[in-house]
Amino acid sequence: MNIIVCLKQVPDTNEVRINQETGTLIRDGVPSIINPDDKNALEAALAIKDEKGGKVTVISMGPPQAKEALKEALAMGADEVVLVSDRAFGGSDTWATATVLAAAIEKVGEYDIILCGRQAIDGDTAQVGPEIAEFLNVPQITYAKEIKASEDKVTVTRFTETGDYVIESKLPVLLTAIKELNVPRYPSVKGIFQAYAPDAPEIPVWSINDLVIDPTQIGLKGSPTNVYKSFVPTKSKTAEIIDGLNGKEKAAILVNKLADLKLI
Repeated sequence: MNIIVCLKQVPDTNEVRINQETGTLIRDGVPSIINPDDKNALEAALAIKDEKGGKVTVISMGPPQAKEALKEALAMGADEVVLVSDRAFGGSDTWATATVLAAAIEKVGEYDIILCGRQAIDGDTAQVGPEIAEFLNVPQITYAKEIKASEDKVTVTRFTETGDYVIESKLPVLLTAIKELNVPRYPSVKGIFQAYAPDAPEIPVWSINDLVIDPTQIGLKGSPTNVYKSFVPTKSKTAEIIDGLNGKEKAAILVNKLADLKLI
């Protein structure tokens, strides 16, 4: 079984900085991690491979530093990884990102299952996975909390706020994973040595010239989403010390203040 995982390296959300001119995230110099939901997707792929055999290929679109995330994927058990990176992709919104990833998946070739995380913590749109499925014209099941795969179909328990649904689909299919799906494994010692060894094979990098893609549909200019303003919320807090002769008097003052604020 051939499984493709779309994995994104995201900035540590406690360190987010915004480019005020473009409205995009500043990633240079910011600590990065593998997007948590994408780790659940990778674990699901590896679990299916452990049970059914096959091959797991991980694709990531991002700057050169995203190679670190792909090395971690190799250490966890992925068979092959590819970085899709080009300045032409910079500033891509979900539509443009899905366009690039779909083209990369088509270049990889035959696949049975595509796994993505539900959403990335730097955007929270949950759009890229479903858009990839639309571009590739394959069925999709989102919010997967349980996956059972066979030779020609998958049975997925899909989480919703109103209850779980069991959905069956023929292959190929795209699935998006949520954290309830599994607990991602740690990289193995052998995997770490192989992925991070000085003589480890270089991670392949595909540019726009390696993909069959319309350049007008990618990058900042090709993105239909317009970001008018982005900002990091200002964290502020105030405190007031209530004085009184005793606890009873302090409590009465507090009640009056809450009443004045119409909180009680």
